[in-house]
Amino acid sequence: MRGLFIGRFQPLHNGHISIMKAALEEMDQLVVVIGSAETSFTEKDPFTAGERMEMVMAVSNERDWNDRIIPVPVRDLNRYSVWVDHVLSYVPKIDIIYSNNSLTRSLFMAKGMEVKGTPLIDRTDLSGVRIRERMISGEQWKMFVPASVVGLIEEMEGVSRLRSIFGKGDGT
Repeated sequence: MRGLFIGRFQPLHNGHISIMKAALEEMDQLVVVIGSAETSFTEKDPFTAGERMEMVMAVSNERDWNDRIIPVPVRDLNRYSVWVDHVLSYVPKIDIIYSNNSLTRSLFMAKGMEVKGTPLIDRTDLSGVRIRERMISGEQWKMFVPASVVGLIEEMEGVSRLRSIFGKGDGT
């Protein structure tokens, strides 16, 4: 069986990992949709779709999930009436959607699809918004992100990029 998990992964963090792990306990494969794939270098979406795919693939490799994770970038339509069909047109056949997002849940359920929630782990710290804020302000952030993703963010100078986007200097 194959599940679907949608996120922006800005950046991919340990909360995402907990959802992926829970889904893979039930599924043979998990399609990981990288949402808002067209957006990057913004305050909300600083990383490119390609960079976020690298994050997903690095974590897949790190956890030996390579043959079980299928990353798929999907552009956002900003039209909820056709969004589910749009997402489904980009991915292989799926059986279950994993989501805790109420809008995502209701849109997929309206199409007759099975949607399962997963336990939320420490949403105070395990939030892309909060992790980006920590990166910008110089607070500790690495403990909330898998080691392979930390390495990628450092390699792409992601903290400097975020600080530049937010007008906080060059990040040094």
